[in-house]
Amino acid sequence: MAFDPEIRAQLIETVRRFVREKCVPLEAEVGETDEMPQSIVEEMKALGLFGLAVPESYGGLDLDMETECLVALELGWTSPAFRSVAGTNIGIGSQALVLHGDEAQKRKWLPGIASGDLIASFALTEPEAGSDAGSVRTKAVRAGDHYVLSGTKRYITNADKADLFTVMARTDADTPGAKGVSAFVVERGTEGVSVGLPERKMGQQGAHICDVIFDGARVPVANRVGEEGQGFKVAMSVLDKGRLHISAVCTGMAERLISEMVNYALEREQFGKTIAQHQLVQAMMADSQAECYAARCMILETARRRDAGEPVTMLASSTKLFASEMVGRVADRAVQVFGGAGYVADYGIERFYRDARIFRLYEGTSQIQQIIIARELARAAKRGEV
Repeated sequence: MAFDPEIRAQLIETVRRFVREKCVPLEAEVGETDEMPQSIVEEMKALGLFGLAVPESYGGLDLDMETECLVALELGWTSPAFRSVAGTNIGIGSQALVLHGDEAQKRKWLPGIASGDLIASFALTEPEAGSDAGSVRTKAVRAGDHYVLSGTKRYITNADKADLFTVMARTDADTPGAKGVSAFVVERGTEGVSVGLPERKMGQQGAHICDVIFDGARVPVANRVGEEGQGFKVAMSVLDKGRLHISAVCTGMAERLISEMVNYALEREQFGKTIAQHQLVQAMMADSQAECYAARCMILETARRRDAGEPVTMLASSTKLFASEMVGRVADRAVQVFGGAGYVADYGIERFYRDARIFRLYEGTSQIQQIIIARELARAAKRGEV
């Protein structure tokens, strides 16, 4: 739904205060312990952050894309682990149900997802299937009114806390590629479902990824999302939205890093003056600001187009490519401006530097975005639109 400007402003200000007053002071603790305080989770529930993208009729806020991106920009101001607490409920964990679920499925699961009482996760990636999502090997064999799922999913965000998994599994062994894949909602308590230990990661401590193993798990036919063979369509339909959301998180992080580097440069003195007065430092700050502003404009323009019903696959990929690469450059410049202080843990800049690296990988790598952009350009040219 289109949000009233006054209500939108109130929501954004509420999220901004929560992030800066409650999350920022806990960044170092979360980075050290690799755990998110339950008090933060409860406050996020109270603010409705788990249900940003769930329709109002199922208990969510039903934000339009532009408003969701504005919220994500604010969430990006702090360590991305905080956003990740609700991230899968907002995006890939819930949107298959929102976009393709039947009414019974929506009524069964969406209210709990919106409230945060159910954590939803998205299980597509496998040991041999990442960017090549059509090579999924997890099998779903029909057995009466159930499917029997067998296979392993890898690097699944929030898997250790998830109550539900949207799982992509191959229902047609004779059909290669994406056309033989179907989507299922699998509840954690299903016999034959197990979750591995959280992986040790370069960054984003406090947000966990794990293997999810399906060993003869019996899943009711009623849990299939969409028709057989439509799983890849279900998965891809979620990604335009997710890529815009992640782009906004990247840009929020870049805005935080620019604030940190400028304020530090105004205080740190070398050669008898603050380093902010040195032109080469000014260039790093200026380049960061210009690129960050460009990303923000791309995000909001593409979000508005999506809200207007326009197809935005190419624009969403362009935005995700630019924003995720941009925040990496900004993080690198921030370390450079801070110098030795940027390399040690006390200032937190090295943590953001590590955190930023994953953005070029998930929701589609930068190289996948390039392929999508080129493919969509070719299609547009054939239609006479380029």
